[in-house]
Amino acid sequence: MSNKAPLNVNFMAPRKILGVMSIILVVGSLILLGTRGLNLGMDFTGGTTVVVQGEQDIDTDQVREALSGNGFGDAVVQYYGSAREVSIRVSPREDADADKVGHQVFDLIAGQIGNISLLKVEFVGPQVGDELRDQSGLALLMALGLMLVYVWFRFTNKFAVSTVSALIHDVIITLGLFSLLQWPFDLTVLAAVLALIGYSLNDSIVVADRIRENFRNSRETDPTAIINGAINETLSRTINTSFTTMLVLVALFLFGGEVMRAFSEALLVGIFIGTYSSIYVVANLLFTFKVSKDDFLVATKEEVDDMP
Repeated sequence: MSNKAPLNVNFMAPRKILGVMSIILVVGSLILLGTRGLNLGMDFTGGTTVVVQGEQDIDTDQVREALSGNGFGDAVVQYYGSAREVSIRVSPREDADADKVGHQVFDLIAGQIGNISLLKVEFVGPQVGDELRDQSGLALLMALGLMLVYVWFRFTNKFAVSTVSALIHDVIITLGLFSLLQWPFDLTVLAAVLALIGYSLNDSIVVADRIRENFRNSRETDPTAIINGAINETLSRTINTSFTTMLVLVALFLFGGEVMRAFSEALLVGIFIGTYSSIYVVANLLFTFKVSKDDFLVATKEEVDDMP
């Protein structure tokens, strides 16, 4: 039986360079979000949804071609349950009634494809979209706040601030990439961002928990050696978890259709950033807060001698 030698990678060697890179990415993402903003989908902006059904499989590219040449170039076309049913979402038109827009879209598709029937027309007003947007932002803030409370009670305050800062880092950079590439941001992507918060927190806690145990139990006194050892010990678990999750997300991206594309894009980017931040953002901030073995000493109660 052969014993594998433990990994001994010096992860902390480039921590200062990577720390500067993280700051640049976060600041750049905030600038992008402030200037370009997000390409909000119709879940947030409102619009008209039309669902049609054909006698045979419908080619979504043909539907997009019919709409793009007639003033509906921003239409989102995706399969709706089966290849014979298609959902078309168009942004609101100020100069037209929602019902008329829906039938206009149907007429354009019917003229291009033929042999289709209209299943339903739905309209989401801008006011509902604004409410969803505000509630979504509140949901993100609440999720981050509750995570801070949870980690604060589980670890010391230095670990709590470091872990939640890593979560904020992941969310901001992911949103910044969506802003840079102008990928559509809808409720599906929001769900992915909330899932990312949970995934990234779990990853960070595994690393932070091992760092805490090593500070308590190791005879080593150098924080760099202790943190390096903890990261090396959890590395195989981190890589295996990230890799298997990414395999599922790549399958969703390739075969899940338009419905799952944005969701898988957000999580693929987020998991990559989350894996990085659980090592370098958390550890970097622990160094900034000058974590040491003294932070983990258990206070002992002084015994009072009542004997005369």
